[in-house]
Amino acid sequence: MTSAIALRPDFEAIAEWIKPGAKILDLGCGDGSLLRYLRDTRNVFGYGVEIDDDKLLKCFANGINVIQNDLESGLSSFESDSFDYVILSQTLQAMRHTEGIIQEMLRVGKEGIVSFPNFGYWKNRMQVISGHMPISKELPYHWYDTPNIHLCTLGDFEALCQQCNARILERRVMNNNCPVHFLPNLMGVLAFYRFERRM
Repeated sequence: MTSAIALRPDFEAIAEWIKPGAKILDLGCGDGSLLRYLRDTRNVFGYGVEIDDDKLLKCFANGINVIQNDLESGLSSFESDSFDYVILSQTLQAMRHTEGIIQEMLRVGKEGIVSFPNFGYWKNRMQVISGHMPISKELPYHWYDTPNIHLCTLGDFEALCQQCNARILERRVMNNNCPVHFLPNLMGVLAFYRFERRM
């Protein structure tokens, strides 16, 4: 558990929003580390969705219930309102159909939680101004080998929520595991949002 936090400090930030005993769906769950952390710290029951064969095997090794599925094809195998929380942790920027996945999260879950690297962070902006696509700990790929196809800023994501009829319940912005309150779109490295369907 400690090593999971060391590798992904966003796990703790997400866990603070999860009620104990909740039913979770983790989209693009990777090796299942987040679900395992939530199971151990919040006593949740959940499923992961992952497409990669090697990551599926790691989920099984971690004792995680996982379903192999391509998120781009939607979540039609899940009934509406079947989860308390649907999580998309640092996967949003790799989605082709971003609007569709947000709408599906709102359909199958009572609340959605999304985290993503903030493209508006000042160091990213400086790299673009200097004529290069950003490379950082949060965006570690070169432009030619990146899985990230839809990078966004806080303002971009909030506009998307408005378009998808999602009401933002909470926003947290972090830099080096510290909360950012002043100029978050400029100073924040990672963004976290908790949202629900607008009634």
